Amino acid sequence: MAKQLITGLGDGDVDKYVFLCGEPERVPKIATALSKGRKVIQKREFWIHRGELDGTPVSVASTGIGGPSAAILIEEMANLGAHTFIRIGTSGGMAEGLEKGDFVISTGAVRMDGTSKSYTWPEYPAVASHEVVLALIDSATRLKARFDAGVCLSVDGFYSENKILMSGKVAPMSQCGYMPSFMAERLADARRMGIKNIEMENGTIFTLCSLFRLRAGAICTVSDVVPWHPTEKAIDFEDNMADCIRVGVEAMRTLISWDKKRGAARFWCPSIK
Repeated sequence: MAKQLITGLGDGDVDKYVFLCGEPERVPKIATALSKGRKVIQKREFWIHRGELDGTPVSVASTGIGGPSAAILIEEMANLGAHTFIRIGTSGGMAEGLEKGDFVISTGAVRMDGTSKSYTWPEYPAVASHEVVLALIDSATRLKARFDAGVCLSVDGFYSENKILMSGKVAPMSQCGYMPSFMAERLADARRMGIKNIEMENGTIFTLCSLFRLRAGAICTVSDVVPWHPTEKAIDFEDNMADCIRVGVEAMRTLISWDKKRGAARFWCPSIK
């Protein structure tokens, strides 16, 4: 197959199992958890490394920020044979009880992005693979991580969608305090719906992987609480992200193990012998 149009990836550059992250600089950090780690390509926002997890080839790739670049990466890696994706990212915590440093495993996403809407009907759900969700929950539980699981809010606009808490009132983050009226209650409504966190890639990743018959899931740390405001809890972000990476890596190890046990079965869960 010819080199991919945007990333320049070619045959042999991508593995079936892939870790995703938004920030390019996080790619080598995830790759340190693998053996035989090496850089494949670094182009635009797309940094791709490869390595092995218990002898199984695994890729690590950055999507950049938001749906458009994430869709490009999913398309081109899928063209080269990737079938399982675990995103390790950051998010704003929205649900009651979530604190900085907690993890959220997304079971699905509210598609407030524009990219996924260019692929399918507005009503089409953005749902994570149940197998990836189970593997992430299994991993987080075994590693005794603080986590929650549920639906996230997946958006395009960082400043337009986020809010800050100022003098006890919710205020916009955009320049000059700009906020149209239809945005005023968006986050409050999302919290009433039980949405756990807000981020910028899951809606696109889940939608595309469902459409293309691939598997995807995500675990995001709560890097801040939304609306943004100072909290008493301070965390070491690097240590926290290292723990999040550890959960993601163990989940991928579990998925690889499960895939070896399932054989040719189309539908499978760990209780099936």
